[in-house]
Amino acid sequence: MNSIATYLTVLFTRYKILTLVLAIALIWILFGYLTGGEFLSPRNFSNLLRQMAITGMLASGMVFIIIAGEIDLSVGSLLGLIGGVVAILDAHYHLPVVLTIGLAIGMGGLIGLASGYWVAYLRVPSFIVSLAGMMAYRGVLLGITGGSTIAPVSDNVVLVGQGYLPFVVGDLLGAVLFVVLAVVSLRSRARHRELELPVAPMWQDVAKLAVTALVIIGFVTVLDAYRGVPIPVLVLLVVMGLFTVMANRTVFGRRIYAVGGNLEATRLSGVNVQRVKMLVFGLLGIMCAFAGITTTARLAAGSPSAGTSGELDAIASCFLGGTSMRGGSGTVFGALIGALIMASLDNGMSMLDVDNFWQMIVKGAILLLAVWLDIATGSKR
Repeated sequence: MNSIATYLTVLFTRYKILTLVLAIALIWILFGYLTGGEFLSPRNFSNLLRQMAITGMLASGMVFIIIAGEIDLSVGSLLGLIGGVVAILDAHYHLPVVLTIGLAIGMGGLIGLASGYWVAYLRVPSFIVSLAGMMAYRGVLLGITGGSTIAPVSDNVVLVGQGYLPFVVGDLLGAVLFVVLAVVSLRSRARHRELELPVAPMWQDVAKLAVTALVIIGFVTVLDAYRGVPIPVLVLLVVMGLFTVMANRTVFGRRIYAVGGNLEATRLSGVNVQRVKMLVFGLLGIMCAFAGITTTARLAAGSPSAGTSGELDAIASCFLGGTSMRGGSGTVFGALIGALIMASLDNGMSMLDVDNFWQMIVKGAILLLAVWLDIATGSKR
């Protein structure tokens, strides 16, 4: 038993993303077999990705919170609150959809910054601040909705969560994505040569681009077999690209990792760690707004129970994707892979009519396993 555990920890340490991709493949094969192939149908795959997009939006913001050495338990309640506000502004006040979305994003950012201020400047532990927010936001949501569903919302809002890109647009964006990745790969090789750093053999980069091309072609082809690329999935892909660039190519991104890796050393080096932490919470607030808008659009209504347990899925997705609970380590791509695993389990168990209490037990066990793997594979500090 010990030898198996040791082997698994070594495998996860060296090949985290590869291990997660293998886990997704096994989950899909299992559910595909148990559902007679229905789980792997283009229609369900499209639904799975739209379902995963909401968790992915939360996880893409949560990952930076955890990297910075903090935690946020209020994201599910904030998602519900902003989704309820969107429904009220649209159904009761009939504001233009662009204005409604803009107000929702601004609201999410301001609430996130306020939470960050309490954590960074007033030094209240993030666990307490977010726990208070989790209860307060849900209370406000129940108050403004009267505990009732707000419906119907307009078709323009529904389009945000239920719309699809035209086939030609989806195919074109897939081609553009591949070209961008190819250019980035070539520029990276050229940059390594300029700095006289080791450069990987050309065949390795070509092989990676070939695999990437196959993945993009398969992704677009399967979605086109149903109705095209869902708009929430497009939004998530854009967020992943922007956040990845921010994390790897900007000063702010590197400072987030530095704050989580060694707070005191980062502070002594002249970095305003308080501002970094506050901005990270603001960023998560904006992602809660995107998730809230998408949830209301997908349901075509504002529900007082929307976002319940959303924080569990977001945090578990980050840990599954390799984000360290000790801070200083993690990627947006890994968090989204984790979100895909969580969404796959939700979707598959729902198709098999697994009771809700079993679904909660399974997700709780996965969260525990993910944290254990982080502890088992991490270096001691």
